[in-house]
Amino acid sequence: MRRLLFFAFLLTLVAAPLGADEPLLQGFTNPSSTAERQWEQKFRALPSPQLMRDYMQRLSARPHHVGSPYDKANAEWILSKFKEFGWDAHIETFEVLFPTPKERLVEMVEPTRFTAKMQEPPVAGDPTSGQTSEQLPTYNAYSIDGDVTAPLVFVNYGLPEDYDQLQRLGVSAKGAIVIAKYGHSWRGIKPKVAGEHGAIGCIIYSDPRDDGYFEDNTFPQGPTRPAEGVQRGSVMDFASSNPGDPLTPGIGATPNAKRLSVKEAPSITKIPVLPISYGDAQPLLAALQGPVAPEAWRGALPITYHVGPGPAKVHLVIKSNWDIKPVNDVIAKIPGSTQPDEWIVRGNHHDGWVNGADDPISAQVDMLEEARALGQLRKQGWKPKRTIIYAAWDGEEPMLLGSTEWAEEHGDELRQHAVAYINTDGNGRGYLGVEGSHTLEHFMNGVARDIQDPESGVSVWQRDEMGRIAQAKSDEDRKKIRDRADLRMGALGSGTDYTTFVDHLGVASLNLGYGGEDPDAGIYHSIYDDFYWYTHFSDTNFVYGKALAQTAGTAVMRLADADLLPFDFSDFADTMQLYLTQLKKLAQDKRNEAIERDRELDDGLFKAVNDPRRPKVAPPREEVPPYLNFAPLENAVAQLDRSAKRYQETLQKAWAAPQGLPAATLDGLNQKLMQSERRLTDDAGLPRRSWYKHMIYAPGVYSGYGAKTMPGVREGIEQKRWPEANAEIVRVAKVLENESALIDSATDELAAAK
Repeated sequence: MRRLLFFAFLLTLVAAPLGADEPLLQGFTNPSSTAERQWEQKFRALPSPQLMRDYMQRLSARPHHVGSPYDKANAEWILSKFKEFGWDAHIETFEVLFPTPKERLVEMVEPTRFTAKMQEPPVAGDPTSGQTSEQLPTYNAYSIDGDVTAPLVFVNYGLPEDYDQLQRLGVSAKGAIVIAKYGHSWRGIKPKVAGEHGAIGCIIYSDPRDDGYFEDNTFPQGPTRPAEGVQRGSVMDFASSNPGDPLTPGIGATPNAKRLSVKEAPSITKIPVLPISYGDAQPLLAALQGPVAPEAWRGALPITYHVGPGPAKVHLVIKSNWDIKPVNDVIAKIPGSTQPDEWIVRGNHHDGWVNGADDPISAQVDMLEEARALGQLRKQGWKPKRTIIYAAWDGEEPMLLGSTEWAEEHGDELRQHAVAYINTDGNGRGYLGVEGSHTLEHFMNGVARDIQDPESGVSVWQRDEMGRIAQAKSDEDRKKIRDRADLRMGALGSGTDYTTFVDHLGVASLNLGYGGEDPDAGIYHSIYDDFYWYTHFSDTNFVYGKALAQTAGTAVMRLADADLLPFDFSDFADTMQLYLTQLKKLAQDKRNEAIERDRELDDGLFKAVNDPRRPKVAPPREEVPPYLNFAPLENAVAQLDRSAKRYQETLQKAWAAPQGLPAATLDGLNQKLMQSERRLTDDAGLPRRSWYKHMIYAPGVYSGYGAKTMPGVREGIEQKRWPEANAEIVRVAKVLENESALIDSATDELAAAK
């Protein structure tokens, strides 16, 4: 009876009329805004936490990595659900390289013998952790085959700056096997940098300080990584080349595609690499001598951390089956009623490394509930203006295989028709995280203001603002948060399925998800990422699953239904000014560091402070960086700001006019706005990685997942390529000038329509 009463109360909320003081939605007229809010109110009542739980239990019931029987079964089941929900759906299949190991070995041969187990044991009470015969073993996909023996060197997180520290300690990785901690960069950066410093092999382990008992109780008593837990994952060098099938770079991996050989593939690692647990890592690290590791390098294992080399010597073997496997993308569509040639694309992947309840099923089930709810709205008479495409991608885990091949295969269509791409890739409990194209920043702030946080009862926007204020480190930072009308949105790097859309095709993109309250890194890419873990330690009642479905679904509806596409250039211009300020500071900091270092060398500082019991090598003298000419970029950002303000002022006047805007004017404006993200690309691409064509956002060559903003300039400075940095300033200025010209053209069209 209580349940029936609650449901009746819920129905009264759904049917309640909207308040007359509701603000006008961005891109909507008064009548269409009212209608949109009514449809959205109905939509947000429909996603069911219980159905999400049921979907997760089905989809994560067995391991479903690329090429496995259950991966295909899941694709077919998802297809059946889309059809059940009333969508036009089909599966598109691509043939891709997906190596799996046939031989793995990590053993210490000196000063004592120890062989790593490299096996995650089943846990009593966790039923799917015991599906041993179906689980992928612990390994790093796209590691080159190798059989190497060498002294061991500890390299912290294996980043370029860590090797600088090693140089100061008088330690070289040349000819060594390095052991690096997971974290602080994408895992594929670690063997890449190790190879560049002459290492012949790489081992990666998870330190308990980062995702084990230092954080919380370990699984199954708590959510963090147990001693035997291992993080699988790809080490494909996608940031220097491109994601997707390594044998068909830049083209769709259709069955008849011309393929490279494995030896020709540029994204395969140059040295062999394997992951191990911290239980297996401890004997290796404990056997190291040499200098004591710097304080910041030390983890939570009960040992003294040394860097080596030796006396530990390690034998590492990895040999794989280099097989071609199918990936099955499920593509579903609702045709647009009036602008069918304008597409809103929404995606989440369905494959996992093992059972993958958290990554990715926790967000795949939310997307399915969005699809079910939108299907229900259609039955009630809702007709989106624009075509909506939902995609359940396969092969994301090995490195964005399904989404990349689909987007490359349909690249010309997407450049012509795609308005935006909205991505999710797992969901937890806590705060709304939003990254994306900053022309959609104001839009997403509006969406976040209309979604209620299930724990606090305030809007997710307000909770996010309060969370940022609570974490701010200074009064100045708190003031900036409070004074800015919109919360700042993070930039897009890579590591999930938006990459091809934004970085290669120039489609405005968003990446959404809730999190921050529960540690989930401890079971990441392990056999313990399963239904048992998720329903005991994460969003156990799926209320944040419902919140994500409400958030992403509302964004899809507003983009699909808006009279004028809700791209805004004021926040974008403000963000470009911020990036310019950061670049100028970075360049000046590099100059100041070089000047100070040379002075310290001249003064004999390093010799004077050297501890003979813990000696360090003085850093090398380097040329003081030249002054860069930021004038072209300063002028372009100033013009962009003027253009954005003029567009906003003209739009407000046109929108307030009693006669409104003619349909032909709206159509013309929307076509221009769709191209606004494309204007930020350059066909020549970034230096030494031409597949990445976006001049404002890209994954970093040495950060991988992490975003580099105005990447050509930023990495030119970071890598001390000073002539290149100056040249990239001009290129970035050019795309911003092109963006300003498009905005000015749209403004003129608005003004003429008055």
